[in-house]
Amino acid sequence: MTTSRISTANAYNASLDALVNRQKALTSLQEQLSTTRRVNKASDDPAAAGRSERALAAESRAEASQRAVDASENAMTLSEGALGDASELMQQIREALVASGNASYSDAERGSLANQIKGLRDQLLSVANRTDGAGTYLFGGQGTDQTPFVDTTSGVQYRGVAGQLDAASGETLPLTVDGEFAWMSARSGNGVFQTGATATNTGSAWVDNGRVTNPQLVTGSTYAIQFSVAGGATTYSILQDGNPTAVAGVSFRPGQLIEIDGQSVTISGAPANGDEFTMAPSQPSLSVFEALDNAITDLRTPGRSSAQLAQANSRNLGALDAVMNQVQSARSMLGQTLNRIDSITGRLDAVKLASQTERENAQGLDMVKAISAFQNQQTGYDAALKSYALVQKVSLFNYIG
Repeated sequence: MTTSRISTANAYNASLDALVNRQKALTSLQEQLSTTRRVNKASDDPAAAGRSERALAAESRAEASQRAVDASENAMTLSEGALGDASELMQQIREALVASGNASYSDAERGSLANQIKGLRDQLLSVANRTDGAGTYLFGGQGTDQTPFVDTTSGVQYRGVAGQLDAASGETLPLTVDGEFAWMSARSGNGVFQTGATATNTGSAWVDNGRVTNPQLVTGSTYAIQFSVAGGATTYSILQDGNPTAVAGVSFRPGQLIEIDGQSVTISGAPANGDEFTMAPSQPSLSVFEALDNAITDLRTPGRSSAQLAQANSRNLGALDAVMNQVQSARSMLGQTLNRIDSITGRLDAVKLASQTERENAQGLDMVKAISAFQNQQTGYDAALKSYALVQKVSLFNYIG
């Protein structure tokens, strides 16, 4: 009788344990099917859970970097658009300056062109002080909380901070543009040297912006071209930093090329005795607004001679071309940045996709296999349940009955 009680109890316990285990397995499969994930907690598969967490961390870093990239892309797109607007305005100014060179124009007509340029100049100032819509000045550099360009009695001053703000991410991407570089740092003259005429000149000659014929010979010195008129003959001599050179007493012909140390200029018209023209090293400090203010002042100056008009027009067009090239250079840099942003975005998308794939491989569920396992487990559970029910019926009273 003791052996029978022990056997019966063991049968009960074994059947109950099998039923509980089957139920646990069935519940686990139900959870996997409902979440479509094979690993729902670390204990399901510690190794796979670790792989999944590492992939999730990589995906989160990529998403954070992408937010910084998006912020930079927005700022650079707005800045590039602003510089595009500036280029269009300066092209209109250039057309007005070219028109002002018409010898038949009166002082009043040139004054009208000056007013037109002044209006375009004020529009340029608004473009230079443009924001991103959230209060950040696009061209404020490292100082974005105050207006970067201020119009004072001595001209437009840059009150921003040179440089740029970068996005806080693993990529060096700008959120602002160095306004000093874009608007205030063009090289004067032709970019290597600048020409000019002394205020005491009395002849009808004027000098162009010059050109470099041999960069290897450029010395960086300042040259003075001095004219002498005697007996109806015009000659010129060149001084280098105030000292005589081998070019002395050379016969002059209007429009001829005058060359020294890899640099050349063309002087047109008829210089008077004692007239002087200069060639000085270019300086990287010409601002857009300085160039325009000088042009406006010249156009509003009445009673100028044809030589003075030609000289001023040549100088102003050269200065405008220089600042336009500087703005275009800044715009090209923004284009390169936007191209780099596209490349970074593609790389981050690839990282996110790889991380998502790794997570799916680590914890993803094969639905076909899982459904089959669930059905098998359910069949086993039903069988265990029936077995337990049969064992429950095994008693002395059932046997006697």
